[in-house]
Amino acid sequence: QVQLVESGGGLVQPGGSLRLSCVVSGFTLDYRPIGWFRQAPGKETEGVACITGSDDGAHYADSVKGRFTISRDIAKNTVYLQMDNMKPEDTAVYYCARDCSSNRAYWGQGTQVTVSS
Repeated sequence: QVQLVESGGGLVQPGGSLRLSCVVSGFTLDYRPIGWFRQAPGKETEGVACITGSDDGAHYADSVKGRFTISRDIAKNTVYLQMDNMKPEDTAVYYCARDCSSNRAYWGQGTQVTVSS
């Protein structure tokens, strides 16, 4: 059974950092795209980051470039999202997405991130 379980969300002050983790089961991360989406209240979902293929090429939304870093540990079946220099507009529920798909059926349950002083 395919599962994606996110963790690491919480409350952080502007300028602070968080690292999200997503442990996957039922499939492996070898050569498979994996990414993160987010949804803020009243806003459209946004693709945040995606890591693709065997060369670990990464793609980011313009809104997070230079601040967020996606990575994965294939041995641990885990993908990470390191978030630095965070802003209030980063407040959202963050979802791990198999194949970097926008289909919610391929997402985990999400983890809440709140950036506020």
